[in-house]
Amino acid sequence: MAWLGPPLIAACTLVLAAAVGLWEPDLTGPGGMPGTDELVSVLGLMVVALILTPLYAGEEFGWTSYLRPRIFDGRTVPSVIATGFIWAVWHFPLAFIGYVEFPNVVFGLVMWTLSFQLQEIMLMWLYQRSGSVWVASLAHAGNNMVLFLILGEMLNETEGLGAAAPMVLSLVPMAAICLWIVGSRRLTHERRIPEPLVTRQGGETG
Repeated sequence: MAWLGPPLIAACTLVLAAAVGLWEPDLTGPGGMPGTDELVSVLGLMVVALILTPLYAGEEFGWTSYLRPRIFDGRTVPSVIATGFIWAVWHFPLAFIGYVEFPNVVFGLVMWTLSFQLQEIMLMWLYQRSGSVWVASLAHAGNNMVLFLILGEMLNETEGLGAAAPMVLSLVPMAAICLWIVGSRRLTHERRIPEPLVTRQGGETG
């Protein structure tokens, strides 16, 4: 799911964009399906995401694995919301140095924050179900190297939305996934992180 999820979300987003008239598919394959060039490009990006997973692991070690269990006593809902918000704010400066350009900065940052919140729910679910931060890191790499690269290439020129178009449209399938995760109670409660020093019998510590 961590590896296949980002291209599947990208596909759902493109279908949505086409359905509402914001994107006109130009597919060269038989029967209107993606052609060889498109499929090779997507598979290539998926391989790149797999290779670059260690480069994105730092954020997952920091946010999902270390920070989140240590705020709000590790309670799932508030800790995920807080982590998603902190993660979003961490990226805000990128909107002012040319990394991403929003036609309306306030609108763009609000949509970006919502995107980070939804991504954190999915990353948290992958982390809990797998028991490994590396699975969340693979999904994180896929979001950056597959999902948003594909959507950026296809939808960045969408009239009226500009650079925010891929983000806004991708919120719909991501929200549907998160509703399934939350509604089916697939996020589990975790034990509180123990203190580093354990009090021994008689008051002695070690």
